[in-house]
Amino acid sequence: MSPLEVCASLLGLLAVWLTVRQNPWCWPIGLVMVVLYAWVFFEAKLYSNTLLQFVYAALQLYGWWHWTRGDRPDERLVVSRLDLRQTSLGLALGVLGSIALGMLMATYTDASAPWQDAALCAFSLVAQLWMAKKRLQCWPLWIVLDLLFVGLFIDQALFSTAALYGLFTLLACHGWLTWRRELTVRAA
Repeated sequence: MSPLEVCASLLGLLAVWLTVRQNPWCWPIGLVMVVLYAWVFFEAKLYSNTLLQFVYAALQLYGWWHWTRGDRPDERLVVSRLDLRQTSLGLALGVLGSIALGMLMATYTDASAPWQDAALCAFSLVAQLWMAKKRLQCWPLWIVLDLLFVGLFIDQALFSTAALYGLFTLLACHGWLTWRRELTVRAA
């Protein structure tokens, strides 16, 4: 457990806590976290997750812009649901991304867990995009992914990161309940 991993973990915890509270500061703090984790994952030979951190960096900027300015600067972005078609499309893209990235990592790199790393990477992109748009379905997807990440990080001896993702799971449960309650109150 390196000091860099511990620092990234603490920033990640703060970023997700702020996300649950719908505080736009989650995005710049998350940006610093993903930059640090790019290095941690590279050293662990989790190359899909290394690449994911660079995509996350762009998504952190996108989410920050979308939450603070959005498509309509005069309206605050609110929590909403994806319909069945949108949900299915997102999950299908996750499957396709998993297969493509897994093949690349298994064939062309010395990645330590090419298929698992690729699948978690692809579906994390789906969840992150849904989060940037404040779609309720991001949270159940994050819950499943975070639990799977815990297993991967324990296997890779990234114990601080595994603990962080365990906490992410709890925060994702809280986020799901909080955002769902907001949606219910707004609908009533």
